[in-house]
Amino acid sequence: MIADYYETLEINRNATDADIKRAYRLLALKFHPSRNKEVGSSEKFVQLCEAYDVLSDPRKKATYDKFGEEGLKGGIPTEFASGGAWSSKYVYHGNPDKTFRQFFGGDNPFADFYTIESALQFSSLHVEEEKTQDSPIERDLHLSLDDLFHGCVKKIKISRRVMNENGLTSSIKDKILTVEVKPGWNDGTRIIFPKEGDQGPNCIPADIVFIVREKPHHLFIRQHSDLIYKVKISLEMALTGFSLDVQTLDGRLLTIPVNDIVNPLYKKVLNGEGMPLPQDPSQRGNLIITFDTEFPEKLCAESKHLIKQALSLKY
Repeated sequence: MIADYYETLEINRNATDADIKRAYRLLALKFHPSRNKEVGSSEKFVQLCEAYDVLSDPRKKATYDKFGEEGLKGGIPTEFASGGAWSSKYVYHGNPDKTFRQFFGGDNPFADFYTIESALQFSSLHVEEEKTQDSPIERDLHLSLDDLFHGCVKKIKISRRVMNENGLTSSIKDKILTVEVKPGWNDGTRIIFPKEGDQGPNCIPADIVFIVREKPHHLFIRQHSDLIYKVKISLEMALTGFSLDVQTLDGRLLTIPVNDIVNPLYKKVLNGEGMPLPQDPSQRGNLIITFDTEFPEKLCAESKHLIKQALSLKY
């Protein structure tokens, strides 16, 4: 039987490559035997795959356009084969599932579709399927306390699947995402890049989310917008007073006098020397100095006597 491949795909002879792909995509989904149990759907599916196999190949299409099915399958003399025509006898391999998988990719061609039924609601070549967005892709962004104090810019390279211009195939491409870290950001801050995940013909790309993870600092412990600085002192220092130097995150050296008796609960608070506030980086939290008093392991009799004598005096 003489086949009209254009009529099979329900397109005209001026159809572009993109038109051919769109037509095959819609009709192959509609008549695939696993989804369509009507009588004749299997035969229709085979015809569709053969038509696409011919019309999607420039050499086969050129021969078919000029010599018809008879010239395509019967072969043509080589002198007529100029211009890319197919001079050998064409025989369809007879495996429509192979053509289907090659077109859609993967062993499960339906995996990329939200629902097959949504594709079948339209009889035109323009497919409008219900799309759902993939779940967010979350990655940790490890930042130092200095990064979070001053703010910084981090550039992160991602690799993602991007749809090609034909709207049917895809390729892997790299992209640089720029994170502008603001002074005072807290651990757990989420930075969202909408729809920067893998693209697909029937899905909305996932959001990419970076979550700030604060690295430990060798001097300070952060509590919200306050900085905790812990220093070891001797019992003598705790009782008689002292001064200490603290190097701040912005490079200043603070000399801090401590004239009070340092008891186990004592803290020295310096207002405005902590982390920038996230909502207003011009304002800052506090620097809180805590003390770990080291006691002597033992005292000689004379030292004990002198301490008793000193502590018995009226303050």
